Amino acid sequence: MTNPLPGSVARTLDAVEDTLVGDDAVETARLPQRGAFSNFILGLSLVLIAFNLRPVFSSASALLPEIRDNYGLSPLGISLLATLPVVCLGAFSPFAPRLAQRFGAERTLLGVLFLLALGTGLRGLSSAPLLFIGTALAGACIAVGNVLLPGLVKRDFASRIALMTGFYTMALCAGAAGAAGLTLPIERALNGSTAGALAAWALPALLVGFLWLPQVFAVKGQGKRGGVSVHGLWRDGQAWSVTLFMGLQSALAYCVFGWLVPILRERGLDGITAGGVVSVSVMVQAASCLVIPHIAVRGRDQRLVNVTLSGFASVALLGLLFAPLSTVWLWSVLQGIGQGGLIAAAMTVIVLRSRDQHVAAHLSGMAQCVGYLLAATGPMVVGLIRGWTGSFAWCAVLFVALGLCAALAGWRAGRAVYVEAKTSESAG
Repeated sequence: MTNPLPGSVARTLDAVEDTLVGDDAVETARLPQRGAFSNFILGLSLVLIAFNLRPVFSSASALLPEIRDNYGLSPLGISLLATLPVVCLGAFSPFAPRLAQRFGAERTLLGVLFLLALGTGLRGLSSAPLLFIGTALAGACIAVGNVLLPGLVKRDFASRIALMTGFYTMALCAGAAGAAGLTLPIERALNGSTAGALAAWALPALLVGFLWLPQVFAVKGQGKRGGVSVHGLWRDGQAWSVTLFMGLQSALAYCVFGWLVPILRERGLDGITAGGVVSVSVMVQAASCLVIPHIAVRGRDQRLVNVTLSGFASVALLGLLFAPLSTVWLWSVLQGIGQGGLIAAAMTVIVLRSRDQHVAAHLSGMAQCVGYLLAATGPMVVGLIRGWTGSFAWCAVLFVALGLCAALAGWRAGRAVYVEAKTSESAG
């Protein structure tokens, strides 16, 4: 439903929308005819790209105590490091459509992969400034990849959208889980080299970059200016409900990616076991991502689903904070069900609240831009609470607040009403 605003504010928001969200450029490349094998390689490449869009988060999380000691970071510095890539997700995602229009989606993704490898590798140079620079560069690349991947899936696998979306969502979770569970063993295998363990995750991104090269050569032409523009989205109340739901559930998710391993290690688990607990939680998220959309679309609306999942995710975090350590595996599974379901529910309501694919694409851009900037406050506040109190216990207040706010936003976002936005043809 549209919330009327004063004319000057409305014009300002329309200008912001035109600047931040580009036209649908991914669909404009001139595509070759592909055989079954070529389609398989393309699909595999997209899935492997998705795998590389999360290790930056969970690899640093697994080694936060070692990073703090080896790089001499203060509690504020550790909080900034955990928050920086999430800030980059929000800050750089609006540039993805413009880059796709200028260079083509395939070339842009190639640059993303090689620059992601560079940024990840810079974290391995045992320099605190380069650690932050590399993390920011990697976060910017992940932001662009996040936006472009769904468009490529829609364009190249129009008859298999659900299947491919499930595969690349599972790959996102697998990348996070793999980095959470394997980074500390890699560090041990490298004789305690924290820098080496952080930089090791540059190798998969580099290899997938070379695998992606044939897709760049196969596409003739680049993205072109023009297409369909969407207006009025940033003035719509339902669009803001969807955006807040995306941001608040993401804040919970990045608290898990950024801080759950240190929380469990402080409670007495060894690093490898703590990483394993997080890996289990993230892999359960992958399964939940596949199931929840089918449940969500069966109901008249998604309000009850969104609220229930918010409760699961936040209550499970309280269990991981305070319940006996013998039960952490149970709580990690429950957290994975809730958090994975929330991610899938947030993506589902973006589609269901949109009248057409153009509105859906722009609503996704809005939700990622604003939502990830909001999500960055989660891991930042966790770090500050730990620094101020010397304990993670008071983070329970944050988790409850985020869960309640996500439930409220999810209730509003789950209403069976469309966002009110206008589409128009833009000049080529």
